[in-house]
Amino acid sequence: MTGEPPVIAIDGPSASGKGTVAERVAAALGFHYLDSGALYRLVALEALASGTAMDDGDALSRLASGLDVAFAGGRIRLAGVDVTDAIREEAVGTAASRVAAHPPVRRALLERQRRFCETPGLVADGRDMGSIVFPQAPLKVFLTAEVGIRAERRHKQLMEKGMYVKMADVVEELRQRDARDSARPVAPLKHYPDALFLDTTHLTIADAVDRVLGWYRERVRG
Repeated sequence: MTGEPPVIAIDGPSASGKGTVAERVAAALGFHYLDSGALYRLVALEALASGTAMDDGDALSRLASGLDVAFAGGRIRLAGVDVTDAIREEAVGTAASRVAAHPPVRRALLERQRRFCETPGLVADGRDMGSIVFPQAPLKVFLTAEVGIRAERRHKQLMEKGMYVKMADVVEELRQRDARDSARPVAPLKHYPDALFLDTTHLTIADAVDRVLGWYRERVRG
């Protein structure tokens, strides 16, 4: 290991539970937490608000470079406005998947993400944390679940927010998002050999958190 703070990189598809697991692992270790998906959602939110085309990679990268964002107290502010809930809307998530497919956007956000790595350590979740953003991470995890289980989790979240959607539509949206994320030319979502595989289909969140903490104790802290 180098003298850099340790990084736990947790990657995986949408609705796999990686965000919740990563956040709880960070809390248990007293580490910082990076939700990289929030950055892409912020770009998407800006694009939707400004009418920027989702296929204009250069324009989207300019938005990414100029993001005036602040993370504090579990809230996210964009140009001084609290957008914590707004970026979690389904339309923003769908747009974010399209935004993330553009190489210029990914380049624009790369260094911003790396700046989150501070003492005593960082837990970062996303789709290319271990492969591109933090390739030096001593612990990399690919966290996933069967698409039917992921759809049930997403459907429950949406219903709890008062948003009625058909289960079949949720499944189809997840399949499309998986296809986009896996097929993009830069940093595609996939299980790389140096990442430990964690299938949460039959695990509780607590079980998954314990598994990651156990790997950290075994492989990093010793």
